[in-house]
Amino acid sequence: MARLSEDNIRLAREIIGRYPKPRSATMPLLHLAQEQDGYITNEAMSHIGELVGATSAEVYGTASFYEMFKFEPVGKFLINICGTMSCALLGAEELMHHAEGRLGIKMGSTTADGKFTLERAECQAACTEAPCLQVNYRYRYRVTPQELDALIDDLSSGALDSEIPAHGTVAKVRQSIPADRGVGAVNPDDVTEGPAWLDGKAAL
Repeated sequence: MARLSEDNIRLAREIIGRYPKPRSATMPLLHLAQEQDGYITNEAMSHIGELVGATSAEVYGTASFYEMFKFEPVGKFLINICGTMSCALLGAEELMHHAEGRLGIKMGSTTADGKFTLERAECQAACTEAPCLQVNYRYRYRVTPQELDALIDDLSSGALDSEIPAHGTVAKVRQSIPADRGVGAVNPDDVTEGPAWLDGKAAL
């Protein structure tokens, strides 16, 4: 499926309604598209552009800045092994070689069954827990080759499906804000004075 589904169009309109300007919803709509298909298609970027009033090039310009957004199919499980200094010093390269051998692919590739994609990541901000990795951006710390084997086994068997959803799912709980509980989105072009909290601070 390339464009957003009917259900996701309804959800996209709800998301857009939370923002003072439709373009502000570009990032959550990109996540929505990636959750739908596992990656972001050219058609989805065009569709998002139509929804928020931007060109597909502008949508791509936003999406391409972020490593989490993928523009071609990846496996159900994206394994990112950190390769920066702390992890490198504590065995990340060896862990990567072990993962390549275990999965039968090279870094940057996807297994023939479409289940696993293996990538090197820059710092994952867990330097005290090196070597670390992420599976669909869920952390695993101080990973040994044996633990990586067990992780791959568990992922393959579905034992971790409740903990690690398929690639593209950012959160298992979707935000929902009732209309009467929202703060009220105000178009920045309609603002004529400073915020109240700033006025109060100035008075101090």
